[in-house]
Amino acid sequence: MQTLTEAEWRAATGAHEARVDALTAGYRARRADGRKHPVEDFLFTYYPWTPAQIRRWHPGAGIALATSTAVPQQNWRFYVATGDLVHVDVDAFLGARGDTVRFVRDLVSRTADRPGRFGCFGLHEWAMVYRLSPEKVRHATWPLRLGQEGTDAVVEAHQIACSHFDAYRFFTPEAAPRNLLRPTRAAQAAYEQPGCLHAGMDLYKWAMKLSPAIGSDLTLDAFELARDIRELDMRAAPYDLRELGYEPVPIETPEGKAEYVAAQRGFSERGQRLRRRLLGTLDGLLAQVPAVGSSASR
Repeated sequence: MQTLTEAEWRAATGAHEARVDALTAGYRARRADGRKHPVEDFLFTYYPWTPAQIRRWHPGAGIALATSTAVPQQNWRFYVATGDLVHVDVDAFLGARGDTVRFVRDLVSRTADRPGRFGCFGLHEWAMVYRLSPEKVRHATWPLRLGQEGTDAVVEAHQIACSHFDAYRFFTPEAAPRNLLRPTRAAQAAYEQPGCLHAGMDLYKWAMKLSPAIGSDLTLDAFELARDIRELDMRAAPYDLRELGYEPVPIETPEGKAEYVAAQRGFSERGQRLRRRLLGTLDGLLAQVPAVGSSASR
């Protein structure tokens, strides 16, 4: 087990807290004022973790904190003190979260091993507003860039091939049959692929779900990837968000498609690097106990 001195882990804690504070400043200010943001709020409204939860620094499994004084982590769940060292109690963690570890390991591994697909062009957001009346549109306070008829026409002119269940489940009833695939929750591991923007964003979800065994450096890198992906997601969406400073990626044009795919490939590469890091940690965890077959749980 690697050991960090008190000076080392206190420095790491401070750096992490400063990084989180910078990344969440806008959301915290808007929340205090009661304002909403269709792009930046997503990571705090769709995913269930607060800035305060993200701000807690975790060294990750296999790293101990040396100290002669109280360590905040020693009062947190899944930590244990051994002499003057505080570290993640791997046995307790796997006893409580082992099913989730195995589920995430299988999902992320199978996703990483597949070739990425880069022909979706972000049409999932268009399918979520297809043939909707104005009051039912999710971000109804923001205009549709092409209007409702123009938005519907884009959907009808393309073959939609969304592989991510948590995007597909929000398709309108009229749009769902237009999807080439039929992803389900039960078959999630059979559908996910590394070109999918939502699969990339969900790396943040898996890292947080497996906290504190996953170190905060990896978790925050995944958060930053999710934040960057969300920006592309909404720039390519049918909404006109230029007032907020987001120039549209017009995926209904050849130029817009090319711009989208280039960005999508970059995010896929970043996601694959994070998957390798996450798998390394999960494999290290599972190597410490005999493999036990059980039902997957999210």
